[in-house]
Amino acid sequence: MKMTGEYEIPAAREAVWDALNDPDVLRDCIPGCESLEKTGEASFEAIVTMKIGPVKSKFKGQVELLNLQPPESYELTGSGSGGAAGGAKGGAKVHLAENGAGTTLTYEAEAQVTGKLAQLGQRMIDPVAKKLANQFFSAFSERLGGVESKALEPIATEAAAEETGLPQWVWLAGVVIMSGLLVYIFT
Repeated sequence: MKMTGEYEIPAAREAVWDALNDPDVLRDCIPGCESLEKTGEASFEAIVTMKIGPVKSKFKGQVELLNLQPPESYELTGSGSGGAAGGAKGGAKVHLAENGAGTTLTYEAEAQVTGKLAQLGQRMIDPVAKKLANQFFSAFSERLGGVESKALEPIATEAAAEETGLPQWVWLAGVVIMSGLLVYIFT
């Protein structure tokens, strides 16, 4: 599964970069996040509780940031497990561009899931992923600038025949723990 998005954040690019690498900020903004710890210079571990359709589980995952180009871009890769609910792995690319007094954050994420999550199907997962991404970016923007973010384009998803997605928290935990999508927290 692929997911892309673009958001306008009402803060300077350096402030957005710093917040995307601050476990306290991310923990407060990621829906369902119980804990988020920085485990290395460019790595995080997270625990997030999420319900997608009939599947509710506590997910544990790790995210590593790669190819850091402060304060402009980075990539992340991650994996997570939700026990019987299934697991996920994937990655994302995040880019920050100055936009007047604010910052435009764009991301591209790819993911694969297994277990019960994979059985739910795209129709159930996509709306939850979109909702979680919007919740994260709204909370993130409010934390940085006191106003909600503006989605510049709707999040677009494109599923490969055999793939169904990645928990948004896995990539959000790195970016967004995102983008981080991101980028999906439990998709």
